[in-house]
Amino acid sequence: MAEIQNPNQQGGSGSGGDMRSLFGFMVVFLLMVVAFQFFEPKKAQQAEQQKSKTTQSSAAPASAPAATSGAGTSAPAHASATVTNVVQAPGETDTVVQNELYRITFTNRGGAVKSWLLMKYKDDTQKNFLDLVNKDAAAKFGLPLSLFAYDAALKNHLNSALYVPSATGTVSVPGTGTATLNYDYSSGGLTVHKSFHFDSSYVISADVSVTRNGAPVTALLAWPSGLGDQTTLQGYAAATIATSDGGKTDQIAAKKVAGGDTLHGSFDYAGVSDLYFSAIFMPASPADTSVVTLHESLPIPKNPAHPDPNAVEQVPLLGAAVGNAGGGVSTRLFAGPKLLGLLETVHAADGENLEHVVSFGWWGWIAKPMLLVLRFFVEHGIPNWGWSILILTLILNMAMIPTRVMMMKSSIKMQRIQPQMEAIKAKYAKYKTTDPRRQEMNKELFDLQRTEGVNMFGSCLPMLLQYPLLFGFYRMLEYAIELRQAHWLWLPDLSAPDALHILPLSVIISMFLSQFLMPSPGVDQNQQRMMAFMMPAIFGVMMWNIGSGVALYWAGSNLLGVATQLVMNRTSMGREMRAIAARRAAKRAAKTINARR
Repeated sequence: MAEIQNPNQQGGSGSGGDMRSLFGFMVVFLLMVVAFQFFEPKKAQQAEQQKSKTTQSSAAPASAPAATSGAGTSAPAHASATVTNVVQAPGETDTVVQNELYRITFTNRGGAVKSWLLMKYKDDTQKNFLDLVNKDAAAKFGLPLSLFAYDAALKNHLNSALYVPSATGTVSVPGTGTATLNYDYSSGGLTVHKSFHFDSSYVISADVSVTRNGAPVTALLAWPSGLGDQTTLQGYAAATIATSDGGKTDQIAAKKVAGGDTLHGSFDYAGVSDLYFSAIFMPASPADTSVVTLHESLPIPKNPAHPDPNAVEQVPLLGAAVGNAGGGVSTRLFAGPKLLGLLETVHAADGENLEHVVSFGWWGWIAKPMLLVLRFFVEHGIPNWGWSILILTLILNMAMIPTRVMMMKSSIKMQRIQPQMEAIKAKYAKYKTTDPRRQEMNKELFDLQRTEGVNMFGSCLPMLLQYPLLFGFYRMLEYAIELRQAHWLWLPDLSAPDALHILPLSVIISMFLSQFLMPSPGVDQNQQRMMAFMMPAIFGVMMWNIGSGVALYWAGSNLLGVATQLVMNRTSMGREMRAIAARRAAKRAAKTINARR
């Protein structure tokens, strides 16, 4: 091993080495003193100039240039370079970007969106263009395309600063061209750049970078405050966070959304969705994406027509923020209607489209084909959604006629062997239900039904086949944006309840007639009366506040059912069933008279 030596003893020995070291230290000390005396006044002067220049910049009048790039031509070059770091607008200005589909109003306060009008859709009054920005919510929780940061002070700073826009006034996007709007801000070491790119579609692109003293700062691009078409309790309740993580799509309901929760994954898309519109982020690099789910509550009047501050309802308000784990944001944003055909043409970075943002739930396998059929009708000769619903209702009822015939045949066969079945039951009536010989009764009943070709589920199974059609139709009509503000006769909006209640009353009357006309020889008369009144009442109440499109289908289907039953009652099977019902009714009446005597 090398010998460890004292450096003061290298190159000589004794006091000579010590003197040489001491002399070296003295020379270095003198040089340091001289350098300090030479440079200190100049640095102090520079600091004084910089302080003076910064004061002048902050006190500049409103007519000064938007971006501060210097304080004067007489200032030294190094002082000018320092001041260029301050990029801030002197006042608040708006910039409007528009194409044939939207008109977006940006504010330079935070470089966010004040208004996002859809030029092909109207609001609830059907007089003004629909604004995707929820005004009440945005005033409390932030504007669309604002920035989200985990540090509340930083978040407030980012969204309240006055950015310098690359353009003001109105920017029109050519039909086949593009446009870009930039926002820049820099002060106190914090530098922000937001860049938005537009074309002729509902999709815009956004790039955001935030740094502090040159180091990246995590800031996510947000749509924090719901959507503008949410005006009712039902509208807010239908909101979800729509995501696709590694190709696995999900619709997270409000009750499952944790406010401020951060999700990490390979998100093809993530955003806010309600019944008819959505704002969906599609990151340029899905891998290692951060999604922050936002969940607030907003008070709305229980009666929007007559608002009362003492009668309000707290509704859920959902939002989302998207960014990259390492800081910075590069994403595309779809903000528009949930038209199935349109969403199929919008693709995320990996090629997946936004089709599943429209969620029909378990009944999608039947709801989607029904919607495509309705759209085909509208596009090929029936330019009205109300008439298209009735035509599809007619087709479905015609297709279900064989099942009605099957039900009637099965019911007749069951009634024909009813006396033999009652004899078998009487034979074993003396035995308790727990007696093993009761099993012999069930075997005799089963053998009788098999011999006569009777299926005990034959009268129920065809009816069960109708329920998927019912639920699929209901789900489809509930989420079909095509029904929003679609007119039919006296109905101004097939997605809204019938204000005149004509359809609910039609449902009640048609269901009562259907119950009255359908022969039920095996059903007790008291039960039949109860069903004849209770079922129409229950379904009528359900239809009272449901979308007119669903009520139109239900009323139309019931009326067609009544007409079909009238025809079937005139067939040989119908006459036989009515005769059996009459004989059984007479027999029950005779028993009742004898019992009274």
